[in-house]
Amino acid sequence: MPAPRILVIIPAFNEARAIGHVVGDIPAGLVDEVVVVNNASTDETEANARAAGATVLAEPRRGYGWACLRGIAYARTRRPDLVVFLDGDYSDHPEEMPRLVEPILRGEADFVIGSRMRGRRERGAMLPQAILGNRLACTLMRWIWKADFTDLGPFRAIRFEDLLALDMQDTTFGWTIEMQIKATLAGLRCTEVPVSYRRRVGVSKVTGTVSGTVRAGAKILWTIAKYAWRTRSSTAAPSRAEG
Repeated sequence: MPAPRILVIIPAFNEARAIGHVVGDIPAGLVDEVVVVNNASTDETEANARAAGATVLAEPRRGYGWACLRGIAYARTRRPDLVVFLDGDYSDHPEEMPRLVEPILRGEADFVIGSRMRGRRERGAMLPQAILGNRLACTLMRWIWKADFTDLGPFRAIRFEDLLALDMQDTTFGWTIEMQIKATLAGLRCTEVPVSYRRRVGVSKVTGTVSGTVRAGAKILWTIAKYAWRTRSSTAAPSRAEG
C-alpha cells in the first residue's frame, strides 16, 4: 500500500523572519510538499520561503481565509490524501506534525485539531483575549452543536476529500471556526491532540492589536450565529411543511 500523500499549507503575511524556521522544522520525509501562500507580504517572506524549499503561491487578496483557499485550489492539482494547515509565525511547533496526522493515518479520525489548551503553552504565547475568545467560541459550539473542541488552533490536519466536501467559504478571521462547525455538521470524526505553543516571531496581526482583536472576535461570533441560524432553519423546515 503506498504511503499517504501529505501536503502542508502555510498562509503567510510578512513572516520573513519566521517562515524559514517553520518550513525547516517540518519533519523530513513526513510530507510530500510544503506550500507557503504569500498573502500580499511586503517583506522577504516569498524569497525566504523559497530558500527553505517550499512551493510559494501568491494571494494578493489579504485575509487568512483567502490564503487558505488559494492553497486548497493548488492542492486540487496535487490530489493529496491529507492536508495540514500551519501558521507561518513559528508559534506552532512543526516538529509535532506527526501527532496530528497519526490519528488519521490509523483510521481513527478524519479531522484533527492541535489544541493549545490541552498542550504546553509558553508564558505569554497566548494573550488573555485570545484565551477568552477561544473558550467562548468553543463553549458556544458545545451548546449549539455538541462539538467537543477546546481550541480554534490553526495547526490542523484533515482528509483532503473531506476538506473539499466542506466547501470552505470564509476569507478572513472566521476560517478556523467555519471548518470546525462544518466538520461537526458533516459528521466527520473530529478529535484534538495536545500541541505546544510559543511566543510568535513578531507581533500578531490578530490579537496583537485592539482593532485586530475586535474584528476577529466579531467575525467569529458572526460565523457562529450564521451557522446556528442555518441549523435551526433546516431543523424547523420539516415541521413547517408538516403543519
